[in-house]
Amino acid sequence: MPLAAARKPSLISDPASVFEAEVRAFCDFGAKTRFEEQDGLPYYVNEFWTSGQRRAHPIHEVSYRACFKPQLPRFFIDRLSAPGEAVYDPFMGRGTTPIEAALAGRRPVGNDVNPLSLLLTRPRLNPPALAAVAARLEEVDWGRGDIEREDLLVFYHPETLRQLSALRRFLLERAPLGTQPDATDDWIRMVALNRLTGHSPGFFSVYTLPPNQAVSIEAQRKINEKRAQTPPPRDVARLISKKSRALLAEGRPPRAEALLGVGDAAATPFIASGSVNLVVTSPPFLDVVQYESDNWLRSWFAGIDPAAVKISAHRSESDWSAMVSAVLAELARVLARGGHVAFEVGEVKGGRVLLERLVWRAAEGLPFERLFVLVNEQRFTKTSHCWGVANNGKGTNSNRIVLLRRR
Repeated sequence: MPLAAARKPSLISDPASVFEAEVRAFCDFGAKTRFEEQDGLPYYVNEFWTSGQRRAHPIHEVSYRACFKPQLPRFFIDRLSAPGEAVYDPFMGRGTTPIEAALAGRRPVGNDVNPLSLLLTRPRLNPPALAAVAARLEEVDWGRGDIEREDLLVFYHPETLRQLSALRRFLLERAPLGTQPDATDDWIRMVALNRLTGHSPGFFSVYTLPPNQAVSIEAQRKINEKRAQTPPPRDVARLISKKSRALLAEGRPPRAEALLGVGDAAATPFIASGSVNLVVTSPPFLDVVQYESDNWLRSWFAGIDPAAVKISAHRSESDWSAMVSAVLAELARVLARGGHVAFEVGEVKGGRVLLERLVWRAAEGLPFERLFVLVNEQRFTKTSHCWGVANNGKGTNSNRIVLLRRR
């Protein structure tokens, strides 16, 4: 069937069939989609999106460990939802799906058990004007900062740490956790969280690992010794302004009325039954990412006790499958009939564990029609290369998405 015909709902009345026909005919990057059946699961394999397919809005440029590219949710948002409909991610991480949904004129809905996720997502759905950011930074009493944790001097010059402490105190007083903060304060905190550590002069710290994780104090000491480096002074306010300009380089996205929560993805009472039209999500992949240790420094700045954040680490396939089954049961509640779930699982353990098969089995007995697995294959560069993980070798090299439809 020609691609143009597949996009005409008048030829195929079932939206799921329309989408499957388009997937079968997809050849935007030169290759035709391959169909494979493995152990009873139908697979469609192609390069369905690339980082060069369209440049994502710079508002997405906030780092978070194990996040997917904006092109992934956009592929499904464009095809499986309509303007004004609700698009949801129960594991929203840095907020890629809700933010891309807002950019596409959909209603963003998101949830994550990690409160840092809310602090990174909410401000970018209601960005302030750059002038407001500059004015608020001038209100900070930069002289109030004290060095309360001398161990952080492995990351920061003493003057930089004093500035960070002053900003942290300012934000904790004006925008305490658990409240609806002023949009400008919310934005400044989000940008500061993203600039805490990194490997260029655009970050507050001396050279360290990329900004999607923070190494331990002892590990940073070793990095400093190996590189014979000491933390240079940084101007915190200037770097926040610079990053703000970069995030808003294409203007302020339209303000979106979002519904965001913090809690277990299997229990989201703040979302009304049948109110969601599309879910695009990616859960933690077994026990491969240590969110608590990765985010300890961000938690300090935000005033979060990381020990109080109950982020599950599923060390066995059976435990992980039980979690997925519970989440899918909740998604069946919030989804409208005919709504879809795009459940991305990537690769783990060098592809030896095929998580999509666990998801497929977890959906059995729930009110879903199991459609197929879409595999996006492409060559790309990943940040794990900086730790000696070869691109397109170890790590996640393909996106593997289980497509479900609510009956």
